[in-house]
Amino acid sequence: MTLDKINIVEKMGLIEEQWSPKIIAQMNDYHVKLAKIQGEFVWHSHAETDEIFYVVVGEMGIAFRDRDVILATGDMIVVPKGVEHKPFARQECQIMLVEPAGTINTGDAGGERTIETLEWI
Repeated sequence: MTLDKINIVEKMGLIEEQWSPKIIAQMNDYHVKLAKIQGEFVWHSHAETDEIFYVVVGEMGIAFRDRDVILATGDMIVVPKGVEHKPFARQECQIMLVEPAGTINTGDAGGERTIETLEWI
């Protein structure tokens, strides 16, 4: 582990593709990830872990089976383990995620958007 600072704006500039989280840090057994998103993701849940979404720049929503929660720059939400959700963004949105190392982005849903091995940037 290094004691170097991490510039989120700089790291976000390294991300080109959407819905492809990149790891920027590890804290204990947790990864801090950045992603750019636009459009709709897939319905999924994480049976074993909660998940933090923090909006760095932009606006996104998270659909739950009973309602949608809209998040703007500076907003954060913790999605409890086992809760089915579907992130979405009408325009490109930059987000930070915090979840245990090894958490699969599509949770229990699998499919073509699943990323098995995440890249460090």
